[in-house]
Amino acid sequence: TTDALLTQRALARQIRAQGGHYLMVVKANQPEMHQAMVTQFADPHWLPHEQAVEYARHRTLEKGHGRLETRTLETCTTLRAWLRWPDAEQVCRRTCRRVIVATGEIQEEVTYAVTSLPPEVAGAAVLERLWRGHWAIENKVHYVRDVTLGEDAGQAYRGSTPQALAALRNALLNLMRAAGWTQMADAVRHYGAAVTHALALIGLAPGGL
Repeated sequence: TTDALLTQRALARQIRAQGGHYLMVVKANQPEMHQAMVTQFADPHWLPHEQAVEYARHRTLEKGHGRLETRTLETCTTLRAWLRWPDAEQVCRRTCRRVIVATGEIQEEVTYAVTSLPPEVAGAAVLERLWRGHWAIENKVHYVRDVTLGEDAGQAYRGSTPQALAALRNALLNLMRAAGWTQMADAVRHYGAAVTHALALIGLAPGGL
């Protein structure tokens, strides 16, 4: 699963060439494909007798943390030939509607995706689980990288510098989790307070430099 930044034809081809499948979020950085999906789900052209073949929907309801959340995942296969995307089988629309119980405030987010998984292998319910798993990773890794490690505030953008720094941040997070840390902000403060701690984390004794 990928966020929109990695929704690229070359990566989709590589995943398929290596025997994998993809579920890629589609946003405005792929404007033509994104608009086609928006139009398709807003004004579907299938006839009633075609809907069972071309279209599927799965809805889940969850209450917790003071919120009532309804997630609806819809899929269709009608765009796969038109998209000219490597091995595309289905496009998806995921609508997340949250009601804040205490205030009654309603929040709604609509996201789109393309996948190489055919409907007979992964229907709407399976794709919803995969998509939700992606956001669990997003919250666990990317939020920490963006906020705790300051990636959002970074100014480096030339060449492959952003990718290299992202790889270093991921490696650092994995090292800290392997060392038993669950609160990354605490870990950053701990290792930032003493160079000996930081050297020990990466397997270097202070006198080994």
